[in-house]
Amino acid sequence: MRPMTNSTLPSIVLRHADMLDAARDGLITPKQADALWDRWSDLDASLADTVPAGLQPALHTGPGFGFVNVLYYFGGMVAIGAMSLFMTLGFEAMGAGGLLAIALAYGFACLKVADHFKGRSLPVPAGILATLAVFLVPLAVWCVQSLLGLWPPGGTTSFSAYHTQINWRWMTLEFATLAAGVVMLWRYRLPFMVMPVAVTIWYLCMDLTNGLMQNAGWDWKFMRDVSLVFGIATCFIAMWVDVRCRRALEPEWRQDFAFWLYLFGTLMFWCGLSLRDSDSELGKFVYALINIALVLLGAAIGRRVFTVFGALGVAMYLGYLSHRVFRDSLMFPFALTLLGLGVVWLGVLWQRNERAINARLSAYVPEGLRPR
Repeated sequence: MRPMTNSTLPSIVLRHADMLDAARDGLITPKQADALWDRWSDLDASLADTVPAGLQPALHTGPGFGFVNVLYYFGGMVAIGAMSLFMTLGFEAMGAGGLLAIALAYGFACLKVADHFKGRSLPVPAGILATLAVFLVPLAVWCVQSLLGLWPPGGTTSFSAYHTQINWRWMTLEFATLAAGVVMLWRYRLPFMVMPVAVTIWYLCMDLTNGLMQNAGWDWKFMRDVSLVFGIATCFIAMWVDVRCRRALEPEWRQDFAFWLYLFGTLMFWCGLSLRDSDSELGKFVYALINIALVLLGAAIGRRVFTVFGALGVAMYLGYLSHRVFRDSLMFPFALTLLGLGVVWLGVLWQRNERAINARLSAYVPEGLRPR
């Protein structure tokens, strides 16, 4: 929550957890913390319709990576990996029925603990536990299909290959995971829960391509192009989510739900673009221009994932030019050194003028995407 103050005074972002921390430190009593939070929440709701768009609360970007949060995420990723990436053949010896019972028991326990954490204003561990429940959905769906004899014939019949093999037969698992992820996201409203949705979109991109190539055989160029198209579509979805979150009036929806969509969308698009090998200098130059546009777009809307991938693409193009101009020359190491120092120098200039650059570029994008 960002209480509205005089325009000349700085505003401060407060969360319910901050109030509870103040009570634990003895600055106020728990009863006073709850009373203040209720009062400010009512005030925030009453002013939502009267506050100009430019003065509305800033988008909550979620918790930072402090030591406690690193422990949360590390433990959560270990648990997620245990029930997804490391689901080995040894577990499958229990049969589809045994695995289904494990998946349902784990899922139920995860949701109960997530409810407990959220009730105690601990959104990070709550989101991790709820995300683990979503990651159990493909295992449960695979078990149900196997028990009912609905698994498509051919290909692998082992769930342990879900995260390692591209196969169109996984698509039923992925659609079920997307549906469950959306429902759970609506239920808990925690940004980390977008991660399994973004990962599943990435998986679906590859498996859908595999299904479309059944008659034509393996064609990596086709997969590359589908990845590029999926990446663009995912980035547009991320922008739509970003705008909706920025304009939301409820504090729970004013969080950064678009981060993971931006990350995987940009990854799919940039990899598909970078794998397009062009024999013409014009094609390589256009590739560099697209990456420059990514850098500028990232600065304009405040999404550094675009800037990072765009800068990497520009550096690859400059490295290509250096190799072409100084090929078989003693000057090649010096050219690379100058290139590296030039990138560092640009980084220094960018850091010094980042706010001014962002402010100028944001004037060219829709208001809903401008960084707050």
